[in-house]
Amino acid sequence: MKWSEIRFWRIFFGFLLGALPLLAQDVLPEKSRPDRHSGHVSDSEAMQQLMRFVEVSNPMPAGFKGTTENTITDPTHELEPFWQKLSVLDRPLRIVHIGDSHVRGHVYPYIVRRQLEDDFGREAVLDMQVSYRTSGLAQETGAAGIVYHIVGVNGATCASFATPENIRQIIELNPDLVILSFGTNEAHGRRYFSAEHLAQMDNLLEELKKGCPQAVYLLTTPPGAYVRNGRRGARVINPRTKLVVKTELDYAASRKLAIWDMYHVVGGERYACLNWSNGNYFQRDKIHFTQEGYILQGLLLHEAIIKSYNNYVETQLDGTWN
Repeated sequence: MKWSEIRFWRIFFGFLLGALPLLAQDVLPEKSRPDRHSGHVSDSEAMQQLMRFVEVSNPMPAGFKGTTENTITDPTHELEPFWQKLSVLDRPLRIVHIGDSHVRGHVYPYIVRRQLEDDFGREAVLDMQVSYRTSGLAQETGAAGIVYHIVGVNGATCASFATPENIRQIIELNPDLVILSFGTNEAHGRRYFSAEHLAQMDNLLEELKKGCPQAVYLLTTPPGAYVRNGRRGARVINPRTKLVVKTELDYAASRKLAIWDMYHVVGGERYACLNWSNGNYFQRDKIHFTQEGYILQGLLLHEAIIKSYNNYVETQLDGTWN
């Protein structure tokens, strides 16, 4: 068994034994493949003195069809200040992951948290198990390291999340990076308007940036979901998800924001939902995911983060970052 497989199942069974059973959330309004970004360890003196690459394996199931390269899109290097802080890591470096029920379930972002703690050290937080019934907020120790807070709201859209209470909580956490994971609930609105969605994202980001001017921001697209064809009809792939994803991609490009496009990474319009479904990663509602499904999503986001970080390290060492 490969190390990547051992690591995946160790994380899965450790979480399964330590956490309470995964509860229902909002009802709504094989083998690892080698990765060329996995972190070749250079022998250069500059590398050893300055920063290091981090190993990461490709967790994508071999049976997934139509997948794309698992990377963060950031053509204007908006995340560079965060990568620079991460390469030094001389203080608590705070990540706040906000979003809908996929985040509120805690499994998906908690896997990212634990993986990053494995990569960079977990001295900055108390070792506290996270489950659906617990808070997703990390307890800081004051030491240098990764602090990953989870703030999800069942049924949330980017518009409904933008309350004074939620904004105040994020500001008080003093984030260096805010990850925003919305889109599933926007796509479940029967009357979806891209212009309205754009305005709602603008409002949320504007409020966050006013209170957290030191932070950088990473958007993520939704994973895909099914809807009923009529009140009691059969479930069909939600046709509005592709519209929501296009709106989010266009928004990120126009506002110079980084984005992780999970939807297309796992197969896009043609294959994303089929891949999740064929792999038995959906819960019965075909909107939320099983624990295994959320673990896979967390491993995929972690891989994308590390690949971007390794790219920053590489370009810093060879002087090509500009």
